[in-house]
Amino acid sequence: MSLKLSRISLPMLLDSSSSLLFSLLLAQLPVFVSASPVPHRRPSDMDRLSNQTKHLMKLTQELLKEHSFDSDVEPHRFTSLPEMSNRSAHSLNNLELKPTLSQLHADLKLYEHHFEWLNRVSKKHHHPALPKLVEMIKEMKSLINLLHCQMLRVEAPRLTPATPSLPPHLPYQFDVLQSSHELLQHFKLFCDWAYRAFLSLKPKVNAAVQ
Repeated sequence: MSLKLSRISLPMLLDSSSSLLFSLLLAQLPVFVSASPVPHRRPSDMDRLSNQTKHLMKLTQELLKEHSFDSDVEPHRFTSLPEMSNRSAHSLNNLELKPTLSQLHADLKLYEHHFEWLNRVSKKHHHPALPKLVEMIKEMKSLINLLHCQMLRVEAPRLTPATPSLPPHLPYQFDVLQSSHELLQHFKLFCDWAYRAFLSLKPKVNAAVQ
């Protein structure tokens, strides 16, 4: 009789152990799910544009903070820089996608000409901020390429940049410092507005590519 009871209780014991193990696994399931890595969201093209613009603005601010640029600046040395007086925060709400991307690209190409000129002039005077200026031009070219790729995706036309009107030969280092300061101040304003513009245009890009 006892042998028969042991034969009956053994499968019941195994079933009971399996049920207990299954219950424990179910209890731990939320822990396993929460511990699993969350898939990283890939940044959109507009995210990369705004991040790169923000990085450029940071480099510009670092150059402006350097003691070499702490001097009074004679304004309007550069007459061909993009006009910023008509670009207010209020205007960001009414931006059109394709014309804005095209204009920002043309503006950046114009700044690129100006900063490459500044780089050549600074080399002649052995300017101490030259390495950071070279890095800034490199990052600017990267932003221009990113923007051009985005323009191709939404079929925005490429505008012909205006011919830059650059100052004449600067014989003294002080003239170079003043020109640097004016150009950097102007570009900082542009980067701030362009960063906000890219954020404002992001929903319109998403709608255009769908």
